[in-house]
Amino acid sequence: MPKMKTHSGAKKRFKKRKSGAIKITKAFHRHLLTGKSAKRKRKMKQAGHVAAVDKIHLIHLLPN
Repeated sequence: MPKMKTHSGAKKRFKKRKSGAIKITKAFHRHLLTGKSAKRKRKMKQAGHVAAVDKIHLIHLLPN
């Protein structure tokens, strides 16, 4: 049986943790930051986790 291929778009955006959770980076933190409050920008630095519903689909995209 051939090897399962990782989805190249998914591997750039998501990381699997040992616990099985999938880590993501928050959106809206690239540019146009002057109009955003310091509190909002600080929250965007923190890593987020994918919801359980979306995790089901991402498991197939990130086999390893």
